[in-house]
Amino acid sequence: MNITIYDVAREANVSMATVSRVVNGNPNVKPATRKKVLEVIERLGYRPNAVARGLASKKTTTVGVIIPDISNIFFAELARGIEDIATMYKYNIILSNSDQNEEKELHLLNTMLGKQVDGIVFMGGRITEEHVAEFQRSPVPIVIAGSVEETNQTPSVNIDYYQASIDAVTSLIEKGHKDIGFVSGPFHDTINRSMKLEGYKAALENKGLTYNEDFVFEGDYTYDSGLDAWAKLRELDQKPSAIFVGNDEMALGVVHGAQDEGLNIPEDVEVISFDNTKLALMVRPQLTSVVQPLYDIGAVAMRLLTKLMNQEKIEDQTVVLPHRIEERQSTK
Repeated sequence: MNITIYDVAREANVSMATVSRVVNGNPNVKPATRKKVLEVIERLGYRPNAVARGLASKKTTTVGVIIPDISNIFFAELARGIEDIATMYKYNIILSNSDQNEEKELHLLNTMLGKQVDGIVFMGGRITEEHVAEFQRSPVPIVIAGSVEETNQTPSVNIDYYQASIDAVTSLIEKGHKDIGFVSGPFHDTINRSMKLEGYKAALENKGLTYNEDFVFEGDYTYDSGLDAWAKLRELDQKPSAIFVGNDEMALGVVHGAQDEGLNIPEDVEVISFDNTKLALMVRPQLTSVVQPLYDIGAVAMRLLTKLMNQEKIEDQTVVLPHRIEERQSTK
């Protein structure tokens, strides 16, 4: 039997408005009445209908989270930050995997809106004009986390990927390296094409070194593409003595590829990675990595969304968090 608010009101001999005030934590209820209503709620096993409450208040206290792949450790850490802040502010999460498929991302956006979510946190690799148009049409706030929307029309939380890449490559140059490889994620992703690659080029130019496109390999974020990158770079007549890798998983492939050929890291080749996920600590030697505060990006994105949903004042809708390089054993 489905217990309703009417059943609780009748059993407690109070109005439905009183039951509603008790359920919603309204202080304007006498302690004795509150105690009586709560006892009836527990005895009958009443569960407030979130959908009905949402229809009445025009809010569902539900947030949609669109994520490329929850099994990817990068996005898992971001999602954890989102969920913890959502829980703190008493929001529920609906999480969907988009598989970095643009058509699926746009479909999920509309599905979330159909479920009457109060806001959406979006993560994706390539944010197109069509994405931006959908974001602009949305009746609820949308915040982008760990992804870049080049027009800056949509609220977002990131680090400065361009400067972080300059810092990583410059640190290798200052260790005496002139031939530095770059293993990137897919270039159709804005972060890789417009920020990490351009940061790599800028660091070389700043130090008077020539950009060599043979030293650049486009991977797909996976361990296997890191192995493939190593195989390609080792075929070159002029081989890189250091490699900047766009994420930790590909860096594992690069390191293991070198080790499989009997080379030592960092004595024979130095490697700097990007993201500083748990994978950076699980390989030997442990990876020197650009620290992208993944949990914080997720947490700050969710907090920004709560402010937008509650129409609080926002100082800046584009939030850039600090980065740093964590030196470990993959560099000298």
